[in-house]
Amino acid sequence: MSDSRSTDAGLPPLAPRDRAANPAWIDPGYRSTARRGPREPLVAVPPLAALVPAPDLSDVVVTEIDADLTRNGRINGEPVGERIIVAGRVLDEEGRAVADTIVELWQANAAGRYRHPVDDHDAPLDPNFLGVGRCRTDAEGRYRFVTIRPGAYPWRNHPNAWRPAHLHFALFGRHFADRLVTQMYFPGDPLLAFDPIFRSVPEHARERLIARFDLSLTVEGYALGFAFDFVLRGPAATPWETT
Repeated sequence: MSDSRSTDAGLPPLAPRDRAANPAWIDPGYRSTARRGPREPLVAVPPLAALVPAPDLSDVVVTEIDADLTRNGRINGEPVGERIIVAGRVLDEEGRAVADTIVELWQANAAGRYRHPVDDHDAPLDPNFLGVGRCRTDAEGRYRFVTIRPGAYPWRNHPNAWRPAHLHFALFGRHFADRLVTQMYFPGDPLLAFDPIFRSVPEHARERLIARFDLSLTVEGYALGFAFDFVLRGPAATPWETT
């Protein structure tokens, strides 16, 4: 991966983070943050960091099948589960499109299991589903994935703990300091009310993590559509995840 751009590449100003919209580093309800969260004051990023552009990803090959998780892991059949389409835009703090950036997605399968060695959940792996994908935004900052709706799964945070269905995303904006890792949830999920990770986000910002059903994104007879935009900084920024 190369980055030939200079720090005087005419980048837009870098808005400050809205700390009040993001989860605390240590949250009592989310047990692992007690081990992971910093206990010393954070080190302020020098102002010069606001001039550092994000990595140049133009030489990363991204194909149409990379964004279709129903096809990119197929071996001998279709993956199991409900097909969905997730699409939206990547925007900066001024509502400007962030074009030509890579959006990465990873998720559990329809049974709520990740294809990862540390996932020991007693649920089946799908041989035709990898659970990872990526795409590149177009000139208007638009992205689009075809995938399988993930299942809920148990975790060991507290008794009878279940994670709601969710997708993980990671992406850059124009600046290196625009890096965002977050989760997207589905509307109407009853588990949201009980999930410490979702509830660690301040209440006024939680709706920013929930996709909205969008009939215009639905492909008739094939997949339902959900819209989800990423706002990288500013007062309407998408909250980051603490995991």
